[in-house]
Amino acid sequence: MTSISIDHQASFGDQLRLWRQQRHMSQLDLALEAEISARHLSFVETGRSRPSRDMVMRLAETLSLPLRGRNALLLAAGFAPAYRERPLDDPALGPARKAVQRILDGHTPYPALAVDRHWTLIAHNAVVLLMLDGVASELLAPPSNVLRLSLHPDGLAPRILNLGEWKRHLLERLAQQVAVSADPVLDALREELKAYPAPAPKQRPEETGGIVVPFELSTAAGPLSFFSTTTVFGTPVEVTLSEIAIESFFPANEVTAAALRTISEKK
Repeated sequence: MTSISIDHQASFGDQLRLWRQQRHMSQLDLALEAEISARHLSFVETGRSRPSRDMVMRLAETLSLPLRGRNALLLAAGFAPAYRERPLDDPALGPARKAVQRILDGHTPYPALAVDRHWTLIAHNAVVLLMLDGVASELLAPPSNVLRLSLHPDGLAPRILNLGEWKRHLLERLAQQVAVSADPVLDALREELKAYPAPAPKQRPEETGGIVVPFELSTAAGPLSFFSTTTVFGTPVEVTLSEIAIESFFPANEVTAAALRTISEKK
C-alpha cells in the first residue's frame, strides 16, 4: 500500500492537493462533494485564489481530516486554528487524564493501556506490567512505543505465540492509520516494524473472517489469549484528546479469564 506524507508546513494548496490524493479524489470529486465549482477549487489549490475560512473548514470536513490536519490547513490559509492543542500534562487536561486512568483501572483484572497518535504509551493499569516480563529496559524507557515494544526481538515478540498473525494485524492497523492521517512518523514506524523478524502468518481462519485476531502470549501463568478493542473520545474539540486511544484487552477463553482473576486476587 502506497501512502502520502503531509507536510503541515507546506502551502495551503500543496496540503490540499496531497490530502485530496491521499483520499484518492480528483479535483472534480472533491468539488462535487464540497458543493463548490471545480474551477474555484482549481484556483484555490494552485494559489490563484485565496480560500475563505468557511471554505477551508468545508474542504477539511469533506476530506475527513483529523483535527491536527484541519488546524494545519487553516494556518496555511492564513487563519487561526479552530481546535485547541495542549500537552497532555497541561493542568486543564487533568480531568481528562483522570478519566482515562479510571477507565484503565476499571478494566482490571484485564490489561488496558492508553496511547497517543504515534502509539506512545501514556497510561496503563497494573495488569499491563504483568505482561512485560523480560522486555528490554530501553524499550520500556519513556517515551515507550507500544508497537515497537510488542514486535521488537527484545520486546514481547519472543513470547507472542502467534507472532506472524499478530504482526500482520498490527501492520494492517498501522496502514489504515497512515491512510487516514498521512502522518510521516507513523509511516516510518510501519517501515521499521515491517523489518522485524516474525514467522510467516497463517491463513486467516474462515470462521472469524479476519475480524478478531487474538493476541496469544506466553506468561509465567501459562499461555494467555486476548482480543482487543479500541476506544476514543466521542466528540473531542481538543487536538490532544482527539488523538488518545484506549486499548482494552479481554480474555479470549475461560482459561485466560481464570488466570487473570487469580493473579488479581493475589495482588
